[in-house]
Amino acid sequence: MPPSSYESPLHTDMGGFNDTTVTEFLLLGLSAHAEQEVVLCGLFLGLYLVTLSGNLLIILAISCDPRLHTPMYFFLANLSSVDICFSSVTVPKMLVSHVVGSKSISYVQCMTQTYFFLTFANMDGFLLSVMAYDRYVAICQPLHYTMIMRPKLCVLLVAISWVTVNLHALLHTLLMVRLNFCSSNTVYHFFCDLYAVLKLSCSDTFINNLMAFTEGGLIFLTPFTCIVVSYVCTFSKVLKFSSAQGIRKALSTCGSHLTVVSLFYEAILGVYMHPSSSYSVHDRVASVIFTVATPLVNPFIYSLRNSDMRAALRKLLFRSQD
Repeated sequence: MPPSSYESPLHTDMGGFNDTTVTEFLLLGLSAHAEQEVVLCGLFLGLYLVTLSGNLLIILAISCDPRLHTPMYFFLANLSSVDICFSSVTVPKMLVSHVVGSKSISYVQCMTQTYFFLTFANMDGFLLSVMAYDRYVAICQPLHYTMIMRPKLCVLLVAISWVTVNLHALLHTLLMVRLNFCSSNTVYHFFCDLYAVLKLSCSDTFINNLMAFTEGGLIFLTPFTCIVVSYVCTFSKVLKFSSAQGIRKALSTCGSHLTVVSLFYEAILGVYMHPSSSYSVHDRVASVIFTVATPLVNPFIYSLRNSDMRAALRKLLFRSQD
């Protein structure tokens, strides 16, 4: 099937009107110019390979080094796993579409991509909040750290996060499935983003937008609030330290995490804190930041600023060369 066409085979006569149902969408990508599309796909391929290799190295280093079998690195390994999945939801499909020469994606594939995108995007936020709590306990209650951050609690926090984000993604995917898409099927994005697809619906999307602002806002604000509260408590404790060295050490411990949090939440605020009807090309640029850039920079931020991680990576790399 040519890339510019779409199927609309379902016709039902009800009261003399024809209802045309879209069975596939067209993902236009990031650029309408073929030359720019080639460059962007090459860039995305390079970034994706670096993201995969960087996060896989972190997971392997943590798994192979017993010194890193601590709550902080357990959460970091989970974050790297989620970042790999997060990038894999969107980038491979875009690259395959470019190589094959077809920008089409079936309706079922589009809904599936939306579901997993929502799942992994929100899981990133929940893991960042759990990591903020871990840093709070490590700095403010160091003597009770091992007793509070028990393995069972760490697993429970991650499990609750997974259940929450999957229910959230299922809710919004089911709300979108009930809609009719009977006119345009052109998605002005490189993946089936929730807002970009909602904009194409010929149904009333009031409920979808309402749930995005209420339930979706709650899912966004819960981990964000936990992060803010954790760092307010952490910094209030740090400022009471008598030695400048203790303050620098505490701030260094939180610096990597704060950098990732800032990049992640600034992009989300720019894209999703407005109605779907106002979705524009600027939102596509912001989407690239947290779908491609954030998973890419996470391994570098956490490894380059962490001496234990650098040592584990060197040990892993030298072992592989033997």
